[in-house]
Amino acid sequence: MKTTRLVTALSAIILSAAVLGLPSLQADTPQMPITDIRPGMVGVGRTVFSGTQVEEFRAHILGVIENVIGTQRNLILARLEGGPLATTGVIAGMSGSPVYIDGKLIGAVSYALGSFPKEPIAGITPIAEMTDATSITSTRAPGARVKVEFPLSRDGLLQAFRKALNWNRPFADRPDDAQFIGSTGLSGVGGREIATMLRPIATPLVMSGFEPDVASTLGAAFQDQGFVPMAGAAGTHPGEMPFDGPLKPGDAIGVTFVNGDLELGATGTVTHIDGDRVYAFGHPMYNLGPTEFPMTRAYVYTVLPSLFSSAKLSATSEVIGTFTQDRATAIAGRLGPAPHMLPVTMTLEADRGGKRTFKFNVVRDQLFTPLMTYTALVNTLGSYERQFGTASYSVAGKVNLKKYEAVSFDNLFAGDNSPSNASAYVVAPISALINNDYENVDIDSLELTVKSTEEPLTATVERVWLDDTRPRAGRTVPLKVLLRTYRGEDLLRTIPIAIPSNASGSLVVMVSDGQRLSQSEQREARQPQPRSVPQLIRSLNKARQNSTLYVKLLASDPGAVVRGELLSSLPPSVLAVLESDRSGGSFNPLSSATIGEWELPTDHVINGVRTLTIQVAN
Repeated sequence: MKTTRLVTALSAIILSAAVLGLPSLQADTPQMPITDIRPGMVGVGRTVFSGTQVEEFRAHILGVIENVIGTQRNLILARLEGGPLATTGVIAGMSGSPVYIDGKLIGAVSYALGSFPKEPIAGITPIAEMTDATSITSTRAPGARVKVEFPLSRDGLLQAFRKALNWNRPFADRPDDAQFIGSTGLSGVGGREIATMLRPIATPLVMSGFEPDVASTLGAAFQDQGFVPMAGAAGTHPGEMPFDGPLKPGDAIGVTFVNGDLELGATGTVTHIDGDRVYAFGHPMYNLGPTEFPMTRAYVYTVLPSLFSSAKLSATSEVIGTFTQDRATAIAGRLGPAPHMLPVTMTLEADRGGKRTFKFNVVRDQLFTPLMTYTALVNTLGSYERQFGTASYSVAGKVNLKKYEAVSFDNLFAGDNSPSNASAYVVAPISALINNDYENVDIDSLELTVKSTEEPLTATVERVWLDDTRPRAGRTVPLKVLLRTYRGEDLLRTIPIAIPSNASGSLVVMVSDGQRLSQSEQREARQPQPRSVPQLIRSLNKARQNSTLYVKLLASDPGAVVRGELLSSLPPSVLAVLESDRSGGSFNPLSSATIGEWELPTDHVINGVRTLTIQVAN
């Protein structure tokens, strides 16, 4: 009996200790409503300036700014004091730092007075607005589906981000949009004017493993949206102090976009924990709405002071949960399992010998999956090109899908921008699948093998001809194609083409590389547009290859594209029926018909197009 009581008592003690160790008690933190905030109050803020230890600073309340137009949000204005703030000003990475008055949570440090501030003036997002905004369960807005054109350029990426993700705006666009309750001004600036100067505090962007030019392009796009790109690392590193118990308000916290052999993530501060739910930042990361981004612990090495913008030099660490919301006033998520990421395996084989495999994971997101996959691939191939010189890349592999057949890759790239073109070739289908309008496609993994050679394997189509200038219908004739390689060497290739037995009159033979042929078909509506996911996958798997010569025999017979399917040489009666029902938008007439197609694989990237008009004798 005594033994049973002892076991029961010990069990109770262990259970109590476990509960006390969990962050769920953070939910008991009392909160102060915005209506109780008064100028002159002094709050206590919490953040990490170095390592993992949470330190306190003071927040002298100056007043409350109300945005009376549009969002009708509030922002508590405060002057910060303590730690390094007198010399650094508001620090990038402080976003989310909680502030308490009389033990009650009022909100998160989230806004600052832009660059070159004379004193650490900050805006504090009220905690109620953070929790309310992140409770929304709406789906991703169509405008947040960023259309990034590949191959990617610095200007193209910046333009795409600005078009769809222009959230890094001042708290108020005009002084008349804001009402300031508090002191009449600050350093000669009116209270309402301050609202137009306050912007979200910059977020440190941790980048590791990226080549300088790739990091510059990617960093510029993120910087334009309120991030501070910083060289760093991720994971656990020797010499770092252990974390001080479970996650708590004031701790540094991270968001991961890429992990593995390459690392890309952002860091901020935890504001509030309610059970397993975590609130941070006090402003959006990209205001994407629902997300599935890994939530990590974060380590702060030091604060880098700067007149332009001081920042925490930090690193992400182990994954502790998932950020599920990215809203205008906060990011939020849950502690627990990590989200499913897209695993990418890339094996690089060089003709001079040597083989290396890279493995990394990319977040699953309509914007970041294609963007980060492209960046990682072009970074790896570009690094090889700089090390060994101009190269040609043979790309083979597949994108594995959970419900459908895989999308396969098999292509050759050479010449200028071959790393970018090869990466775009892989990522464009991924982008098409993720952003299709028909259904959600679950991508399981990406597997690639890239074989490189130092020779630029390119060839130009110089001339095409037939020895028989008047071929007869029903006969097979040899089509001669003269190619010229990058070294000036002439290559003669012969393609047997069969003239249909019912052909007559004038026909056109077109010899083309894959890219120009696809562009021509798009202009003439010969390439049917997919109208379902299976059609999209079939279209992607039939994509033309750079190293193949394509030959088409064209006749002036009308045809049409009907519901995404190409129909050639239709009888007039059928065309009349189809044309009478054009209101559905599924009919597109064609002025000519393809009566023969042939392909010739080569060992070079083909460039050029030639046409030949022939007269077929009956």
